[in-house]
Amino acid sequence: MSLRHALLGLLAQGPASGYDLMKLFEISLANVWPATQSQVYAELGRLAEAGLIKVSAEGPRGRKEYAIEEGGLAELRHWVTEVEPTAIRRSDMLLRVFFLGQVHREQARAFMRRRAEASGELHERLKSLQDIVARGDDDLSVYGRIAMEWGLRFSAMQREWAEWAENEIARGQEGRISS
Repeated sequence: MSLRHALLGLLAQGPASGYDLMKLFEISLANVWPATQSQVYAELGRLAEAGLIKVSAEGPRGRKEYAIEEGGLAELRHWVTEVEPTAIRRSDMLLRVFFLGQVHREQARAFMRRRAEASGELHERLKSLQDIVARGDDDLSVYGRIAMEWGLRFSAMQREWAEWAENEIARGQEGRISS
């Protein structure tokens, strides 16, 4: 996924200012594709230069509202339906797991405990957003709920796996490096 397509997707829902888009990001896309304010505004400029969006209104203090153009909608639809999603092949977290045998057993257990806690925190944060997302029947809410369910299930699985791994380390034979 790219920030370009995230912004096109949000603008396909209707015109919005950079500020409005940042607010939408905070309650929805930031959980799957975080972006900073400077990244959003820079990408909006690039999308406008490419003719994929246009400034549809200007307000006080230089506030610009952007709307998607037909070319932007075509680009979004092409990306959604024809571009194969990137398979996640690299995980620095799992790479570290492969080498946990190089640290003290208690450090390895603590690493897995932190992974479980982080996954649990993500799960709780997503649960706290459920009421906000559940309110609407617009496309962003409907498909946002589907994406949120994936996040809830994935974070629950990660927490369960990390807890299991911590227990496996505790049960395992003494490693090459003593604890």
